[in-house]
Amino acid sequence: MATPCDNVESVVRTLRESLNSLGFEVYPFKIGWYNEVVSPAHHLMYSADTLAVVILSTPSMFEKTLIPFLHRGCWESIRDPIDECVAHSIYSCVSEHFPDQCVDIKYDYEMLPSRKPKFLAQTAAHVAGAARYYRPSDIKDPPWGSKMFGVCIHPQFGGWFAIRALMVWKDLEAGGELQQVAPPDCVASQEARINLLEKFNLCWKDWTYRDIIPTKESYSPRQREYFLTPPAQRVELLKKWGFGPQADAEVQNLMNKQEFHLVEDPAGPVQ
Repeated sequence: MATPCDNVESVVRTLRESLNSLGFEVYPFKIGWYNEVVSPAHHLMYSADTLAVVILSTPSMFEKTLIPFLHRGCWESIRDPIDECVAHSIYSCVSEHFPDQCVDIKYDYEMLPSRKPKFLAQTAAHVAGAARYYRPSDIKDPPWGSKMFGVCIHPQFGGWFAIRALMVWKDLEAGGELQQVAPPDCVASQEARINLLEKFNLCWKDWTYRDIIPTKESYSPRQREYFLTPPAQRVELLKKWGFGPQADAEVQNLMNKQEFHLVEDPAGPVQ
């Protein structure tokens, strides 16, 4: 049964009730907050007060949602099971609770025809107060001569999370009830920030940047095995675990629906 959701508070509450138990986190923000800090080329074409929500996956999503999704066999070998699972979870939530509302959905893996990401995932997480985006500009005297990329750190999960999607309520504007909150500065010292960016840029494969702060939770052994396996070999790993691909009509319906805009940001944590 659809839940009446005609204001920001009810939308966010309903999303959290639906998605938090699946291992996701929900953070609302105004489109204007995002557009103020990105270049015009990356602006989202909505009014400044339009409600947007960024969706993160926490370490528990793998066991709470992906494994049951795989058990049901509702994924296809031609697509990434994680992406399909996330899309299935969000689409199911929208279908159940917001069937009559105009909701644009952009996923972290989608690109525009220009090859630009449909949204900058790390920037969205930062302006929503979900995870602080640490960049070279946060270093007073950067010791590097080459370009370094920034990375988001979650106050509870460090680098053990991913930014999965952006949802935009096209016909709902947030007023003064939604106030911007800065993301926690959990890597506060200059030395620690330099260490973080060096780990992320120079030795990201060893994942040590993810543990830059003490964390509440990290990836399970099985989840680590999955993400450490090259993408081209993951289907074989899943088969080894006893899972096999099978087409699912609901997921196919999602992929074919034009009003749900599938999306990717190569700058964000992707696993």
